[in-house]
Amino acid sequence: MGQGEIWRIDLNADLGEGYGPWLMGDDAAMLDIVTSANVACGGHAGDPETMYRTMTLARERGVVVGAHPSYPDKEGFGRRRLPFAPVEIERFVAAQIGALLAVGALAGHRVSYVKPHGALANVATEDKAVAEAILRAVRAVDASLAILAISGTVLEAAARDAGMAVFSEIYADRGYTPAGNLVPRDQDGAMIDDEHAAVARLRHFLETGRMPTAGGGDVPLAAHSVCVHGDSAHAVAMARGIVDAFRAQGVEIAPFSG
Repeated sequence: MGQGEIWRIDLNADLGEGYGPWLMGDDAAMLDIVTSANVACGGHAGDPETMYRTMTLARERGVVVGAHPSYPDKEGFGRRRLPFAPVEIERFVAAQIGALLAVGALAGHRVSYVKPHGALANVATEDKAVAEAILRAVRAVDASLAILAISGTVLEAAARDAGMAVFSEIYADRGYTPAGNLVPRDQDGAMIDDEHAAVARLRHFLETGRMPTAGGGDVPLAAHSVCVHGDSAHAVAMARGIVDAFRAQGVEIAPFSG
């Protein structure tokens, strides 16, 4: 959605990112707020019990679920760029999506879309071979699955060119460069920790269709969904603040898919 068109938008979060006895974030609280949940499926986090618990909570709360595949890198939480060839990426993405589909069948909740995680998502913003590998995996597992892609990226364009259902997202808690890319996490301005600052940026986006950048100025983006990272300490408060701000401006919070 562009300038003057935003009357309805989705709020998503990366959830199910625990593993074994280790928990990450407050999934139950986030699932009371968001309309879509990107569930880790064994790459950077997640195991069958965590996936099942998250899928069940999402079903009970009427939250749409997407698969959140990543590089197989629990030690690095999927945030390290690893030297996998596109054919290898295609296989591990298919395996991770398939795992969540299977656990979802047990939990009685369907998977509606796919959103790559972390470094894999970042590589797919600019590398067409990686983007196309992800899309091949999605089509092979379930061609009805939509793609949730970072706005203005190679993955977004490749999914559209392939005739797939594709939706665009922006980030509430990540800084943007003037080129419209996310500021790398090791640089100043990468993370937006203050709830009020995040809400102010999103208000500006709703009014103008342009996102403020870390370097000053702003950049035009499209958005069907806004992401809040569920693993951050401020996630629940920020998500609630965003919902309150959107509703105050007459914007409906509703899922983009499912």
